[in-house]
Amino acid sequence: MSQQPRLDLLQGTLDLLILRTLQAGPMHGWAVSERIQQISQEVLKVNQGSLYPALHRLEHQGWVKAEWGVSELGRRARFYQLTVAGRKQLELEWEDGEKLAAALGRVMRMA
Repeated sequence: MSQQPRLDLLQGTLDLLILRTLQAGPMHGWAVSERIQQISQEVLKVNQGSLYPALHRLEHQGWVKAEWGVSELGRRARFYQLTVAGRKQLELEWEDGEKLAAALGRVMRMA
């Protein structure tokens, strides 16, 4: 049985993925991680040691805000959502993200 490798994410890329994921609406940290993994078809895995520092960094920058709530499992959790500034930042970084993805694709196809 072969497993697909799971890729670690660079900080800037992780920030962009988190912002993009939260564009769908408020989520707790674990749900953000699961959604990124699901959408990437299990290729990208965001570990807790990267996720929560990134969420705190985004919160400190004013791009997300957090509020306590109750998860679908009935546990207390912090729910993160994009702020107006976060939406603007996502728009700014979206183009850079597309350029990065295209550049990576070109490098991977080099002969």
